[in-house]
Amino acid sequence: MKITRFAPVALALALTAAGCSLESSDAAPAGTVKVVIGYQSKTINTVTAGTLLKAQGYLEQRLQKITDGGGAKYQVEWQDYDTGAPITAQMVAEKIDIGSMGDYPLLINGSRTQANERARTELVSITGYNPKGALNMVVVPNDSPARSLTDLAGQKISASVGSAGHGTLVQALSRAGIDPAKGVEVLNQQPQVGATALESHQVSALSQFVAWPGLLVQQNKAKLLYDGAELNVPTFHGVVARRTYAADHPEVLQAFLAAQLDATTFLNEKPFEAADLVAKGSGLPREVVYLYNGPGGTSFDTTLKANLIAAFKDDVNYLKSIGDFADLDIDAFVQDGPLRRAFAETGRGDYDAALASGVNPSKVTGTDPICAVAVSDPALAGEVWVDGADKPQPAANPGCLLRAVQAAKAQGKTIRAVYVPDAELGTRWFADKAIWLREGARYLPFTTQAAADRYRATHPAAAPLSYEQAVTEVRG
Repeated sequence: MKITRFAPVALALALTAAGCSLESSDAAPAGTVKVVIGYQSKTINTVTAGTLLKAQGYLEQRLQKITDGGGAKYQVEWQDYDTGAPITAQMVAEKIDIGSMGDYPLLINGSRTQANERARTELVSITGYNPKGALNMVVVPNDSPARSLTDLAGQKISASVGSAGHGTLVQALSRAGIDPAKGVEVLNQQPQVGATALESHQVSALSQFVAWPGLLVQQNKAKLLYDGAELNVPTFHGVVARRTYAADHPEVLQAFLAAQLDATTFLNEKPFEAADLVAKGSGLPREVVYLYNGPGGTSFDTTLKANLIAAFKDDVNYLKSIGDFADLDIDAFVQDGPLRRAFAETGRGDYDAALASGVNPSKVTGTDPICAVAVSDPALAGEVWVDGADKPQPAANPGCLLRAVQAAKAQGKTIRAVYVPDAELGTRWFADKAIWLREGARYLPFTTQAAADRYRATHPAAAPLSYEQAVTEVRG
């Protein structure tokens, strides 16, 4: 894989230096403990450790309780970045104490911070994950003739090298039979730069992490070519803390993790309200935020699950493919002790029981008002968001969902968004951007053309139709 703009010998340095400033922020007043939090407002699967956590003030509230109980005073500083690389740079410089980022950036973080004992970090919690890998995707221009990843051979692809989106691209290309070292040319670009490059056709595709693929598709600037869930490899975002800071101020890390549990509970119990807060804090459209943060989307679960850590260990080879990084002992890097204590201290229940659960804590529930049945199967359940409604309307299956859209349109209502799980991989997606097939009386949505093609290869009776056709013709 040819990577432009960065020579191989300088890649490790570039990954941690890009887009950051090493200028010191204002020092805390005497007698005040300062904690600097690095987060990514637009990486919305870190919101329980970033945007939502900040908006709700949970950390500040918990630290104030310590102060009110006779403890020290605390000052919280939030620093917002576009990717994980500058957060790592600031942690190497001992200027960020706690940060959140995706799995591949976490590998780089652990590797880059090892040389300095005061900068050395540990992975202390998960923010959100997808068991199959659907947090990272590849999009192409709407007029692209590409139908699958193999059609990108020899093309230019924008990605943030070292990011979760880039890590998925490397794996996906290899699995598709394209040599990641020579088969494509990767332009190392920040997400927003890559989005512009895609729109102006300077690149043939963009491989990025949430929420960029969904945002570009929702804005009609791109279409989905590759769903990371095809890899069937877990992807996640997590929280890292500098060990020396945690040792010096253990009460701060415990307050942070307890506050993250507060934010996680709020998001899982009130996803629609949480999406509004995240949209305001990130500048992203609420419809895009709710795609990922809504029920059936990302699994927001803080526990350091065995399958996530196993996948994390397998990803270590990725470091060697992009630069000269120190070996990382994952078992030493992952530390669940602080999170276990946070569970116990906040009365969140049995950590080991939560650890063993692979069920998404948030799923579409209720009664389908169109089909008059209980919404019980997460693999089929969707939602219709009608403008002005208190919350989206549940749909038991794709057929019921299409009927709900048909009914809303007949009543002259404005539809903000419609969400449906992919029939093959289960990825939550925009129904009007999905590839639809009809097989008898069944309607089947797919995130990508490649997925629909795979289904038709074994189900020749399945006929393609547009979303608009499906809405028009569906019958009860």
